[in-house]
Amino acid sequence: MSKQPQATPIVSSAHLADGDSGWQLSELEYAMTMTYNAFSRWMMHCMKAVGHNDFNPLDVLVLHNVNHRGKEKRLADIAFMLNIEDTHTVNYALKKLIKAGLIDGRKLGKEMFYSTTPQGQEVCQAYRDVRRSCLLDTAGASERDYDEISQVARVLRRMSGLYDQASRSAASL
Repeated sequence: MSKQPQATPIVSSAHLADGDSGWQLSELEYAMTMTYNAFSRWMMHCMKAVGHNDFNPLDVLVLHNVNHRGKEKRLADIAFMLNIEDTHTVNYALKKLIKAGLIDGRKLGKEMFYSTTPQGQEVCQAYRDVRRSCLLDTAGASERDYDEISQVARVLRRMSGLYDQASRSAASL
């Protein structure tokens, strides 16, 4: 049986964290919420810094995913990689990015394949430069433990599987 720590944990909702078990997940959920919101704000400000004010976090994620490894991607591939069930939201992001001239789509058979335009590649490179300057340099200066960050990423990927399974279970109730 897991014991609650001496200090009161910072949890998402006290009613979800009462008792001797489960408080750790509520603590994680609060941390993920804070991190998601900070990360979303970061992506939007980073895009603004490279001259694009009209994109939400999903748009930014889709742009970088389409640019990833320079390979064309289908809508289904993008949604799968980003773990997004509602492909309509990804499709809307793709349309916004096409309209902005950052990606192109080409039809091959019945499928659309998307790739970044030269302008889209430039935006991704400029984003990388801002990221390096504002995020990586700061992280390096604070003596961040990159092995620990990598371990946290592995834990979060495992947790995403746990939440996906719990979601399927809840959907069947």
